[in-house]
Amino acid sequence: MLSRDEMSTLFQVGVQAADPAQAVHRACTALAHTAPTHVIAFGKAACAMASAALNVLPSPRHAIVVTNPENARPVAGADLWTAAHPVPDGNGQRAANAIMAMLEAASGDDRVLALVSGGASALLPAPVAGLSLDDKAEVSRVLLGAGLDIVAMNAVRQHLSQLKGGGFVRIAAPAPVTALILSDVIGDDLRAIASGPTASPLLPRAEVVELLHAAQLWEQLPAAARTALSRTESQPLLTEARNILIGSNAKSLDAMAAARKDAHRDPEPLVGDVADAAQRVVAQLHAGPGITLMGGETTVQLRGDGRGGRNQELALRVALALDGRAGWRFLSAGTDGRDGPTEAAGAIVDGTTCARIRTKGGDPEQLLANNDSFAALELAGDLLITGGTGTNVADLQILSVAK
Repeated sequence: MLSRDEMSTLFQVGVQAADPAQAVHRACTALAHTAPTHVIAFGKAACAMASAALNVLPSPRHAIVVTNPENARPVAGADLWTAAHPVPDGNGQRAANAIMAMLEAASGDDRVLALVSGGASALLPAPVAGLSLDDKAEVSRVLLGAGLDIVAMNAVRQHLSQLKGGGFVRIAAPAPVTALILSDVIGDDLRAIASGPTASPLLPRAEVVELLHAAQLWEQLPAAARTALSRTESQPLLTEARNILIGSNAKSLDAMAAARKDAHRDPEPLVGDVADAAQRVVAQLHAGPGITLMGGETTVQLRGDGRGGRNQELALRVALALDGRAGWRFLSAGTDGRDGPTEAAGAIVDGTTCARIRTKGGDPEQLLANNDSFAALELAGDLLITGGTGTNVADLQILSVAK
């Protein structure tokens, strides 16, 4: 059975495989003959991606980088903006305005390079007319708390933003856009990654309204958001960007499998409600000894006011389902190093996790019911804290079962 250190090391193999600097360096070397005049990087991996691009390409006319504070670091030759994630803030809106001003000033002789990574949906709020930043923040809170998957959430966000759903390309026209994209979306649908700033919308506006009604979320949205979603359909893309995928969850799993030849890679992504995902993990354990690698992105329904994230809740649910059983260990963590609004990337749990929580005075069942997985796993000493990784290709899981 893998030790905690071995699990953590194997997880880092997956993170390193999504290293944005290396991927961007390779891509920009091929693009050097058509050097961009504007470089715009946004997302959790924006600093690493921008630094790599600016080190390879001839000096662009202007460069903007937007990321979250945890992953922010100076980028030579670029204006750096930090903004909140997952709920947007005023800094993000000001950064979005700066990007739109740059794109609006671009001419047909200019070339725009977009460096896109996960997290950009929240980092660049550019509300459509009639919608305030507070309205957009409330929409984010409603969607995050409802258990919708990332594709459904981004389908809604696209129709409330000037930049998402191809808005970036529309504003940049007639300047051509090339996008290097690091995917945090399972299946790598370019329309869903960062809410598709350089791709077509996921769904027509009318279908987004139907989705919200079906999920019983329509009436929970601010009135201004309902008004915006009820308007005539958005403009189609004037032209398609050249979109290039440079990293993904699948590529990270491939690297982990190469590093552990004795591991089995589950071909099905670990997605959907976190309770169902936990049962899938438990079922894998019952299949017998060995190492199983998984990847995906689950969803959590918020019923309490505790702190945690989907990886921590998944780990705690598995620990509860296998409470007291020896001979297994499970890691679930986000490749960006941040799981929900906490400093933990995720957790590594085993059959003694719940006992250690109880020894410290906690009740794991009650803490889970309050969505307080962070507090529970902190009591157990099972949190995995890596700090910001500078990349983001969704989540990775490792299950090790003793022979």
